[in-house]
Amino acid sequence: MRSFADRHIGTDAAAQQRMLEAVGAPSVDALLAAAVPGTIQHAQVPAGLPGPAAEHEVLARLRAIASRNKVRTSMIGQGYYDTVTPPVIQRNVLENPAWYTAYTPYQPEISQGRLEALLNFQTMVIDLSGLEVAGASMLDEATAAAEAMLLARRAAKGRGHRFLVDVDTFAQTRAVLATRAEPVGIELVPTDLTDGLAAADLTDVFGVLVQVPGASGRVPSRAVLESVTAAAHDAGALAVVVADLLATTVIAAPGEYGADVAVGTTQRFGVPMGFGGPHAGYMAVRRGLERQLPGRLVGVSKDADGAPAMRLALQTREQHIRREKATSNICTAQVLLAVMAAMYAVYHGPEGLTAIARQVHARALELAARLRTGGVPPRHEHFFDTLELVVPGRAESVAQAALARDITVFVADADHVRVSTDELTTRAVVEDLAAAVLSAAGETASAGNLAAEHHDAATSSTAGDALPTDMGRTGEFLTHPVFHAHRSETAMMRYLRRLADKDYALDRGMIPLGSCTMKLNAAVEMQAITWPELARIHPFAPADDVAGYLDLIHELEGWLAAATGYDAVSLQPNAGSQGELAGLLAIRGYHASRGESARDVCLIPASAHGTNAASAVLAGLRVVVVATDGNGNVDLADLRRLVAEHADRLAAVMITYPSTHGVYETQVREVCAAVHDGGGQVYIDGANLNALLGHALPGEFGGDVSHLNLHKTFCIPHGGGGPGVGPVAARAHLAPFLPGHPLAPDAGQRRLRLDGAVSAAPYGSPSILPISWAYIALMGAEGLRAATDAAVLAANYVAARLGEYYPVLYRGADGLVAHECILDLRPLRAATGVTVDDVAKRLIDYGFHAPTMSFPVAGTLMVEPTESEDLGEIDRFCEAMVAIAAEAARVGAGEWPADDNPLVGAPHTALSLTGDWAHPYSRAEAVFPVPGLADGKYWPPVRRVDGAYGDRHLVCACPPVEAFDSVV
Repeated sequence: MRSFADRHIGTDAAAQQRMLEAVGAPSVDALLAAAVPGTIQHAQVPAGLPGPAAEHEVLARLRAIASRNKVRTSMIGQGYYDTVTPPVIQRNVLENPAWYTAYTPYQPEISQGRLEALLNFQTMVIDLSGLEVAGASMLDEATAAAEAMLLARRAAKGRGHRFLVDVDTFAQTRAVLATRAEPVGIELVPTDLTDGLAAADLTDVFGVLVQVPGASGRVPSRAVLESVTAAAHDAGALAVVVADLLATTVIAAPGEYGADVAVGTTQRFGVPMGFGGPHAGYMAVRRGLERQLPGRLVGVSKDADGAPAMRLALQTREQHIRREKATSNICTAQVLLAVMAAMYAVYHGPEGLTAIARQVHARALELAARLRTGGVPPRHEHFFDTLELVVPGRAESVAQAALARDITVFVADADHVRVSTDELTTRAVVEDLAAAVLSAAGETASAGNLAAEHHDAATSSTAGDALPTDMGRTGEFLTHPVFHAHRSETAMMRYLRRLADKDYALDRGMIPLGSCTMKLNAAVEMQAITWPELARIHPFAPADDVAGYLDLIHELEGWLAAATGYDAVSLQPNAGSQGELAGLLAIRGYHASRGESARDVCLIPASAHGTNAASAVLAGLRVVVVATDGNGNVDLADLRRLVAEHADRLAAVMITYPSTHGVYETQVREVCAAVHDGGGQVYIDGANLNALLGHALPGEFGGDVSHLNLHKTFCIPHGGGGPGVGPVAARAHLAPFLPGHPLAPDAGQRRLRLDGAVSAAPYGSPSILPISWAYIALMGAEGLRAATDAAVLAANYVAARLGEYYPVLYRGADGLVAHECILDLRPLRAATGVTVDDVAKRLIDYGFHAPTMSFPVAGTLMVEPTESEDLGEIDRFCEAMVAIAAEAARVGAGEWPADDNPLVGAPHTALSLTGDWAHPYSRAEAVFPVPGLADGKYWPPVRRVDGAYGDRHLVCACPPVEAFDSVV
């Protein structure tokens, strides 16, 4: 009977034997022994990892774990709310591999579906925030607030170092702001904005942040908010508003009262709480700040035929190009969740969203009336969904009384309780909670009297509202036809199918993106994430209610530590970029604890991913670049020179292993030793861990800290550009400096630190952790090692087959590569004029997503086939690349003109075949270049997209329908 590992790994023994013959290795063991340096090889599979389990066994264990969580009625609020995910969205987006297995849309011609979905998201955020430009999602609300703080500082151009923060801001947002502010020299100034900024000292202030509604539920008047933004602008500062987008359907939008930036979360737009994530944060800015935006931005451009086409805009501001000068270290976001939130808005439309918001507010009104009648009035007169109750000395008693009725509330302190209504709050829940609060608060009211009082209060309160009279929403929003055309489930299902059909994802074929590890995301691994016991859990629920989650988290932490040779793991970072930052902050904290705060130099190889340099800057470190030698390795002599030069200031070195050049560097132990001898710490980027598992342990061969990518090595799907999880693993001496959180449910039990948060939720994105847990449980230690074997064999097979046509730029010991290889297309261009872009676009006609273009070396393709692809698919890719080389040769020989051939004309759409055909190549050569493509061919929806045009004419919202009139 075939094991799960046999199904996860695409090549069987017979296929691997054929591949070994091409590579010239006698066995897989011999291949890995030759490729992986003997100085780091770990002879045995790591202890502490489980044995393999069958799929039904793993699901049964996950059921048992989930059963230890308690699903109650959550009224905790504080940025997380129960919501209804429309089944048509759950089934056709969240559970659909056409959406969740796609990659970030760097190749726009094969990504038009999700680009349109993200444009819907941006349009939704623009309309609801009242600002002009919005990005394609952020990691979470707290991270978005921190990025807004940094944006404000950049835009203020050195006006000061102080950032005012509304004291009525969520605790998790204040925690992340504190973590991000200190390393870059920003002083946070908690400020009571109840009456505006009249009493505030605005000296050296570059920005002001206000939350609407506040953490306590308070909704300020428009007059107060306008005074805040006006005072900020008068001081030369930017005004940042953390806004609840559901509330903005009934209260004034941030743009209406002068905000420069709006941030928040779209979680309550149909995305389950999931114990904290993942959820799509958002950021919107006024016109003029768009080039300061962090993360992805979708814009409208045109294709080679002049038809509208979407693509990622203004990419020159991003970290993979600007490195330490980038606007942010974020290299991905939360695309899958942003798509869900956008489709929630598409499905409900403006009327539906407003109705939901009014119902949420009505339930809060009813509860307020009940409590006021019983003698416990809300603290604030004006609120949307959250009531802060003053119960001197009885907050815990109130919480326990509510818990007895299966309701959870938020204890702000010993004297205050906060309760929030949401989309699922019913009148019965209102009655139960009111009875619990009044009984625990010492009030008496019979159930009958209470019900009668409630009926009278509800009848009167719903006639009005509890919002300031000047804070009503004005003007229309979500007016684009997309938010009105898909209200029936039939229409919505077909719209989602139509978008998915435009895109290329793993459900269609191999995505050989180097440095991205686009491996199988097995259905069994995904199965648990929508179970209510995992999806409907609030991140600040009582520890006893989340025992299952905590068990899973701690077991996964232990497995990851065992797999990497480290002593401790934090799962809080909700992206690889945040894991990098957390690891560097741990190093910084360690040095400071030893009285060596002056150590601020971070050595980074020239070949490193740009995120490394951007993260180092955000951690308060100075980047010094280390040279690489002709073979792509760290130049050990240059490293030693720099260690000596910066001896007293050396903080760390950041290396990726295997390197970003796709080779196992033989001197990695010497690199680590040189830095340690200089007093520094070694950060090993875990982006390429898929080439190490079962064979080497970073924590043993010199690493002090690493981040891992669960969305790569451990099978969390990429989701079209997120979600991701970037745990940080460390040696024992750095463990005390890993991220903490003020609201972690088990912080007291585990003696965790309460500061250092890098994500809004204590455990980042816990609802997708069962995916990686299941992968490890299914594969077992031996299966993980076998996956590494297959991945390395596949890459060397590709290198062997294609090296004759495209030189393999870097090779390691014995001429071998690691799990990926870099094909050098610069000789091809010199000989034929055909560019790497031409080859990438032509691959679309052959039915493939292109490999990674021009990273880490311009003019190259980096190929990573992964262990999940079978030999037939790998051969199909190799045959396509060989055929493209032959086509390029025909161009070079003059058979086809340099400006009119299948490569420069690629990709070819079905529509392009229907008109006059004046090209020197045939229609068949254009779209069926090799036999067998006709069956199941992928047809790109647009021709080659003009990126420069889109940047010159920036449009980041849904274009009018008329723009598509020319498109058949």
